[in-house]
Amino acid sequence: MSENILFLTGKLAAKQLHQVLTGMEPEFSYRIHQLGLKVAALMTADMIHRRLQETFGADRIIVPGRCRGDLDALTQHFGIPVERGPEEVKDLPLFFGKKRIKTDLSQYQVKIFAEITDAPNISIDEIIERAQYYQANGADVIDIGCLPDTAFPHLEDSIKALKQAGFLVSIDSLEDEDLLRGARAGADYLLSLTEKSLWIADQVEATPILIPEKHGDLSTLDAAIETLQKKNKPFIVDPILDPIHFGFTESVARNYQFRQRYPDIEMMLGVGNVTELTHADTSGMNAILLGICSELNINHILATEVSQHASRAIREADRARRIMYAANQANTLPKHIDPGLMTVHDTVPFPYSQTEIENLAAEIKDPSYRIQTSDKSIHIFNRDGFHSATDPFELFPHLNVENDGGHAFYLGVELARAEIAWQLGKRFTQDEALHWGCAAKTQNTHVDLHTFKPAGTTLKKP
Repeated sequence: MSENILFLTGKLAAKQLHQVLTGMEPEFSYRIHQLGLKVAALMTADMIHRRLQETFGADRIIVPGRCRGDLDALTQHFGIPVERGPEEVKDLPLFFGKKRIKTDLSQYQVKIFAEITDAPNISIDEIIERAQYYQANGADVIDIGCLPDTAFPHLEDSIKALKQAGFLVSIDSLEDEDLLRGARAGADYLLSLTEKSLWIADQVEATPILIPEKHGDLSTLDAAIETLQKKNKPFIVDPILDPIHFGFTESVARNYQFRQRYPDIEMMLGVGNVTELTHADTSGMNAILLGICSELNINHILATEVSQHASRAIREADRARRIMYAANQANTLPKHIDPGLMTVHDTVPFPYSQTEIENLAAEIKDPSYRIQTSDKSIHIFNRDGFHSATDPFELFPHLNVENDGGHAFYLGVELARAEIAWQLGKRFTQDEALHWGCAAKTQNTHVDLHTFKPAGTTLKKP
């Protein structure tokens, strides 16, 4: 027997709700009930409690996505589940599709090494502050970067302070002495050793990350790998990812070739060589790079946030590793899993056509302005008129707010958001900030992603 769902709505949205549900050809039966108000977004839990006298035999009640109030209390009152639907009626098909497949983003496989590239030039307090920021954005290991020909007198104290604060730490240098000092101070990882510097691994407990003695020559790793395997000592191999136009494609192939030769060895990918050295949005780069990690079973990346354009790279890498892990586990494409990496565009930016918006405008009987976007234009309307343009300045003469500074300011902000959304292909919802995913300084998430441990592992040495 199919589920029976009661949809609560307002007068203006009822017709469109019926059209969307009919077009869905749903596998459930349903009833649409107007709750005695024009605008569905104004519905509250208290209003539902007062006005809904019967549930019409429903198994579940769906209320508008912007409905405010305690729905758990309504569930207890009516004795059936009451839940919010999507904010836009047009998103109901996707809403019910996602109800069937719930994506779990609490798990991941890749560990993020976040490098503090200028550690010798900043204080211990600044190092701790930077480490806390990186950890809050998803980093598992704090990488202390040394600089050529630069004294680092507080190296040991920095690592000890990080360890006392509970961080996993790696020491990153081209100088053997720096690596020894860092490891003896308590660093968990050494970046990086070659066959010639492998002797360092015999003197400390830290896990070495191996790189080729000769750049690009995987054969120079073979002896080092064999030596560490015979000693039963854990290690990670980084075949090196090169920047674009300086060997990038060849280096991707090299990582693939290494994985074919060594199917079970732990690997690292230095994603910062691409995100830092390419002037393009890093969210898409991180998606591709973490996709490579997923396919090649590379479980460690070295990430940086040095350039201004890469200032969200670690947060993006964190979201990307979770999305790729979820897609891999479900044996599906990394689509419709999570919008965190959709920073500039949206999958459905314009849910309503201009004709549909015009039809809605024809029902408006009050002076309040509504603003919506279609693929054609920005639209603003109330009972007194419907106006469309792609430049908000063209709309101002029609709004009659010259003598109302507060109203003019509000409409200016909303029209500016609408213009940005229209230009980029983003979803605009009046009275809401635009959603920038991982690219924003602040973000709203339904779960605290950083309270979870990696899938099937703990945050220790491999």
